[in-house]
Amino acid sequence: MDRRIALIAGGGIGGLTAALALLQRGWGVQVLEAAPAIEEVGAGLQLSPNAMKVLDALGLAQAVEARAFEPEALELRLGRSGQQVFQIAAGKAARKRWGAPYLHIHRADLLDVLEQAVRQHRHAAIRLGAKAVSYSLAGDGAQLNLASGEPLAGDLVIGADGIRSALRDQMLGPDQPRFTGNLAWRMTVPLDRLKAPPPPTACVWAGRGRHAVTYRLRGGALANLVGIVERSDWTGESWTESGTRDDALSDFSGWVPQVTEIIEKADSLFRWALFDRAPLSGWHDGAVALLGDACHPMLPFMAQGAAMAIEDAWVMAQALEAAPSVAQGLALYEARRKPRASRVQAASRANMKTFHRRSPAMRLATYGPMWLANRAVPGFVQSRQDWIYGEDVTARDR
Repeated sequence: MDRRIALIAGGGIGGLTAALALLQRGWGVQVLEAAPAIEEVGAGLQLSPNAMKVLDALGLAQAVEARAFEPEALELRLGRSGQQVFQIAAGKAARKRWGAPYLHIHRADLLDVLEQAVRQHRHAAIRLGAKAVSYSLAGDGAQLNLASGEPLAGDLVIGADGIRSALRDQMLGPDQPRFTGNLAWRMTVPLDRLKAPPPPTACVWAGRGRHAVTYRLRGGALANLVGIVERSDWTGESWTESGTRDDALSDFSGWVPQVTEIIEKADSLFRWALFDRAPLSGWHDGAVALLGDACHPMLPFMAQGAAMAIEDAWVMAQALEAAPSVAQGLALYEARRKPRASRVQAASRANMKTFHRRSPAMRLATYGPMWLANRAVPGFVQSRQDWIYGEDVTARDR
C-alpha cells in the first residue's frame, strides 16, 4: 500500500512522540532536527500519569520506568521554614487513582528512549542538522523547506519546533513571546554529595517572589533543582547559559538546606528567562499543524510542558486516523486539544502567583486553607489534580 508521509520539524519530546504515534498507525515519518544531535543537558522533568498513559500505549512505559524515579508524594512546603502546607500521595496511590505512575526522569533519558524507538522503525528516519524554515501547501499535502534550500514533500507537516517556531511565524505572523518577569535556575547534583538531600517527593518550596522545585532522577541517584525568581533585568533565553553560584545562593539566601546545598554542590548552574504566549487563534493550515511549545508553550508551574506535547502527539495521530482527509484530521486535533491546553496554560500562570506570595497576609490567605483542607479532608487537594492527571487521551482507541 502507499504509505502516507509525515515531515516533523523538531526532534524534541513532542516531535519524537508524534513520530511514534503516526508510525503506529501506518505512516512513514521523517524527523528534521536543526541541532547536530538530539540531546539535552542537565535537566529533569516530571511525567505525570496523563503522559505515562500515552507512553504506555506506545509500548515505552517499561523503558521509561527503568530510567526514572517514582516519588512517594507531591508536596508544597515553605522555602524558609520547610513547613509542609500539603502533601498528595503518589507511588501506588497515583497508579490507583489516576491509572498510571507519576515519574521523574532526566530529559536526556526520555529523549534517548524516544529516539531509539523511532530509529528502530523501518519506516522512520531522523535527519540531524536539518533546520526547517518554511512550508508551502501543495494539493492535499505540503512541502517543508530546509535552511539548506532543500524542499521535502509530504502528506503532513508538523511544526514541533518550539516557542520560536518558524512554521508558526509563517502560519500566524511573526510576534514575540511574552517575558514573564521570571528567571529560572536549574542544576543537578549526585545525591551522595548531599548531607541534606531533598525529600523523595516532587516538592515545591514557596517563598516571597520566588520558589524552588526539588525532585530526584535516575533511580534516585541525582537531585534536581529548578529555582524560579522574579526578575526584570535579565531576559537571556539560552537553556545552557551559565550563572554564578553566588547569584543563585543570593536568590535563595536563608532557605532550607535541601535547596541551598544543591546550589552549593552543583558542578554547573544554568539559568534562563521564562517566556510564554497567549493562546493562538489557530494551530493548523491545510496539511500543516503545530504541536507542543510551538502552539502552547507552558510555564513550568504545573510541570505539564512535556505532558501536553505528548498528549498532542497522540491526539493528532488519532484524529488523522478518524478523519477523511489530513486537513479535516488536523481541524479535529485542534478542536480536541485547544481547550485543554489553554486551560493548563492558564493554570500554570496562576500557580506562578500562588507560589510567590509576598505579604504575610497573602501567604496566610493562600496557604492556610490548603493546610486545613489537607488535614480535614485529605482527599480534597488530591482531587483537585484529577482533571490533569486523570485524563486519558488514549481512551478513544479502546
